[in-house]
Amino acid sequence: MPKTRSLPAAHKLPAWTLTCAAVLALGGCGSADNLDNNGSGGGSTEDINTLPAAVRGNVQVKTYDGTSDDLLTAGLGKTGLSGAAPTFDVATAPTAAELRKSAIYNNYRGLIDSTATGGFGTIYGPNVDINGVATAGEGKIAGSEYIAWADTGSGRQNVTLMVQVPTTFDPAKACIVTATSSGSRGIYGAIATAGEWGLKHGCAVAYTDKGTGNGIHDVGSDLVLLRDGTPSTAAAAGIESQFSLPDSAATLAAFNTATPNRVGYKHAHSQQNPEKDWGRNTLDAVRLAFYVLNERYGAISPTTPGKRIRTIKPANTLVIASSVSNGGGAALAAAEQDLEGLIDGVAVTEPNAQPGSNTGMAIQQGTAAVVATHSKPLIDYFTYANIYQPCAALSAAAGGGTAVAAAFWPAVFTTFATNRCTALATRGLITGADLAAQSADALAKMHAYGWQSEQDFFQQSHYRFATNSIVMTYVNSYGRFSVADNVCGFSLANTSALGDVTAQLPAAQVTLFGGGNGVPPTTGVNIVYNDSVGGAKLDFLGVSPTSATADFALDGALCMRSLVTGKDAVTGTALTAASTLKAQSDRVIAGINEVQLTARLGGKPTVIVAGRNDTLLPINHTARAYYAKNQLVDSAAGAAEVRYYEVTNAQHFDS
Repeated sequence: MPKTRSLPAAHKLPAWTLTCAAVLALGGCGSADNLDNNGSGGGSTEDINTLPAAVRGNVQVKTYDGTSDDLLTAGLGKTGLSGAAPTFDVATAPTAAELRKSAIYNNYRGLIDSTATGGFGTIYGPNVDINGVATAGEGKIAGSEYIAWADTGSGRQNVTLMVQVPTTFDPAKACIVTATSSGSRGIYGAIATAGEWGLKHGCAVAYTDKGTGNGIHDVGSDLVLLRDGTPSTAAAAGIESQFSLPDSAATLAAFNTATPNRVGYKHAHSQQNPEKDWGRNTLDAVRLAFYVLNERYGAISPTTPGKRIRTIKPANTLVIASSVSNGGGAALAAAEQDLEGLIDGVAVTEPNAQPGSNTGMAIQQGTAAVVATHSKPLIDYFTYANIYQPCAALSAAAGGGTAVAAAFWPAVFTTFATNRCTALATRGLITGADLAAQSADALAKMHAYGWQSEQDFFQQSHYRFATNSIVMTYVNSYGRFSVADNVCGFSLANTSALGDVTAQLPAAQVTLFGGGNGVPPTTGVNIVYNDSVGGAKLDFLGVSPTSATADFALDGALCMRSLVTGKDAVTGTALTAASTLKAQSDRVIAGINEVQLTARLGGKPTVIVAGRNDTLLPINHTARAYYAKNQLVDSAAGAAEVRYYEVTNAQHFDS
C-alpha cells in the first residue's frame, strides 16, 4: 500500500512553487574511500543495514567541500555553467575529476537553457533558491557522492548507481529524489533537473544511468571506458568496464576485418534490452540511497560490532520519483513496480511513457477530430517518422526551407529530402504531382499517425538531430542484436566531411564520458549506411540501391520499419519465414513487448507535465495516452491520483 505521509514542514512550498518546480524538475575534493559490503552478521534480530542485493563490489565515496568542488556544478557554479566548456590540463589524458566536471557541465546544459535570456540565473539555475529568488551566490552544494555498480556479477550489466547526499540533509526530515538519466545519457544525465531540485531541498538524490550511458567499445583498438570515464582496454578492464561487447573474440575479429573502424555502444549493443529494467534500476538506486543514509546516520548496533541499524526507512522518509524524458518513463516504471512501498509520489516531465494496448480510450483536443492513432510504442512511431519526416519537413506548414532552419538544415539536405519525397512517391507511399503536394501529403500522414499541427515546426530539426539515432539504437536494443549484425545495413563509426568511414580518434574517445550523450551521433561517432551505393557512407549521405539517389538511405529506413511492424514497409504484406527479415522482426517485436508499461500506479500521487509542441515524444503516444490509461485502470480500482498538465508553446527540450 502507498504510504500516507505529509511533506515535512521544512520541505513544503507554496502551491505555485510546487507547480514551477514540477515543470523545471520534470520541465578541493576529499580522497576516495570505500564502504565495505556489509553482511547481516551473527544471526542478530536487529534490522542491520546491509548492501542491496543488486550491488556488486564496494561503494565508492568522495566528499566535496562546496567551494573548490561540489555535488551540483563540479565547482563551476552558476557562472561556470553558463560560460565556456571546461578544458583538460592534458587534452589527450583527462583525469577522472576533469571528466566528471565535463560531464556535469555538458549534461547540465544539454537539458536546460543556460543563457540569461532564457531565464538562467534569474528564474532557475543553481543560484535560484527554493522560493524562486535569485541569489548572488554560485549555487554550489557541499556533500558526499557515492557510486556503485548494479550487476549480476558477470559485469555484463554494470548499471551505474549514484547517491548524492548534501550536507544540508536532515535525517529527522529524510527525503530522497530519484534522478534517472534522460535519453541514453550517463550517470549525471538528470543533474540539472531532478538532481538540482532534490539537492536544493536537502534531499539525497538517487541517480542511475539505467544501463545506457557512454559505454563505447572500439572494436579495432579494444578501447573501453571505466566507470569514471577514463580509458582502458576491454581485456584489462574485465568486469570493471562500463561496457564491453559480449561477442566472441572471433566474431569481433571477423567483423573488424569486414567493416573496419566500427564501434559498439552499450544501449544499442549490450544484447540486454536495458529498457526493460529501467524501473528496477531506479528502485535499486533508491535502495542504495537508503543504504548509504543509514551508513551515515543509522544508529550503531549495540550487539553487532561495526554495524549500523536501519533507522532511516521508507516509513519515515519521503521519496519522490522524478526525472525527464526516458528518466521520466523510468520513474513511472519504478512506481508501477514498487512492491516495497519505497516511493511516495512521482513528478515527471515529457516522459517516455509507453502505455501499451490502449483501446479503451479516445483522445480529442477541443473541437478537433478524435485522434486517429495513439498509444503506439516508441519505436513504432519513430520508424514511421524516419520514413516520412524528412519529406514532411519540406512542407509549407512545417516551415521547410526557411532561414530559421539553415543552422541545422544545410541546403543540400533539401535536395536529399526532395529525393526522399520522390522515392516515396515512386513506391506509392505518398501522393502528389509536385514537391509541395508530396511534402504536404507526408505531413498529413504524420498528423494521421498522432503528431499534431503544433509540432510541425520541429519536424526538420528533430529529423536532423534525433530520429535516425533513436531508430538505430532502439531497434538494435529491442532485438538484442550483435554489433556484427549490421542491422538493415547500419553501423557506427567516425566519418569524414565527405561521409566516408574514418579511423577512430583516441583524443576524441577519451572525452566521451564528459561530452557524449550515449546515442550516436555523438562526439564524433556517427551512423553509417554500409549498403550505400558506392560504399559505406554517413547515413544522411547514403544512396539507396533501389532509388540510386541520395535520399537519406530510404532503403535502410524501410527495412527498420519492417522489423518493427512485421510487415513489408512498402506492400504491407506480412513477413514470411522465407524473408531474411522475419526472424529479426520477431526478436524486435518481443523486445518491444518487454518495455510496455501498465499505467497502474496504485494511488501514488503523480504529476505529469508535457509540452503540447513535443515533436520528439508526441503526447498522443506518450503523456496523454499514459494519463488516460491510468484513469481507466486505476479509477476502476478507486486509486487514480494522477494530475496531468499540458503546457502550450513548449516542446521536448524546454524542460
